[in-house]
Amino acid sequence: MSKHLVLQTDFGLCDGAVSAMYGVALSVDPNLKIYDLTHEIPQYNIWEGSYRLYQTITYWPEETVFVSVVDPGVGSERLSVVAKTKDNQYIITPDNGTLTHVAENIGIIAVREIDETINRLPDSGESYTFHGRDIYAYTGARLAAGVIKFEEVGRELNTEEIVKLINPQPTVKEDVIAGNIDILDVRFGNLWTNISRELFIDTGVKHGDLFEVTIENDNREVYRNAMTYGKSFADSRLGEPLLYVNSVDNLGVAINQGSFAKAYHIGTGVNWRIKIRKQTANF
Repeated sequence: MSKHLVLQTDFGLCDGAVSAMYGVALSVDPNLKIYDLTHEIPQYNIWEGSYRLYQTITYWPEETVFVSVVDPGVGSERLSVVAKTKDNQYIITPDNGTLTHVAENIGIIAVREIDETINRLPDSGESYTFHGRDIYAYTGARLAAGVIKFEEVGRELNTEEIVKLINPQPTVKEDVIAGNIDILDVRFGNLWTNISRELFIDTGVKHGDLFEVTIENDNREVYRNAMTYGKSFADSRLGEPLLYVNSVDNLGVAINQGSFAKAYHIGTGVNWRIKIRKQTANF
């Protein structure tokens, strides 16, 4: 029985690239069930591709096959790989950092390099710019359809040698919890940090507590204000900022019915830092 095949790219839907990947997969097995994770990853943004996999993958059944193509190095010496996670799922992707968040938060137990002499769309050998169609969608479909087994993908690699992006961990020092703005809840403009609910709660906080929140970009302060820790957006007035726990169990920052990111021009990544300090009174 065919497994699920889930596609993620930075291609967008304005041309035929994603449709071509669907076509290749269905030519392998017309009964495949193909789904979209997203095709709106910002162009070349490997970090966001890595995070969206981590955000999504645990909610899919075992043996689901994910194809993730955010590949600014297409045609270069970077490897094409299939990774098997601790939860018995598969990710097909260039080895360029896309596996970072899954490796660190879920775990990868095996990695194989794709043997392109076997696992490549027939008659595509002269194309070096659309590996998403010719190698990743084709290999993903063959794996999901049971045409090949994981062991037939190619040679085994050392899981410790996969490429990982710089990903600082949150810290607690005295009365300050510090972390990064990892990603945006894009449609609503909320900030998602890498500070886990568990780490936050371990400092003795409770709903309704007041905090001083500081956000910096490259050590330059861009925001400082007081906000409460709420259970939901209903715990704040319209337009007020708040801290909350997001859908991946990490701390988020939002404006009730507004975009925090747009209001204060906040970005994401390792250069965007957040510091949270509990307050006993207004400052």
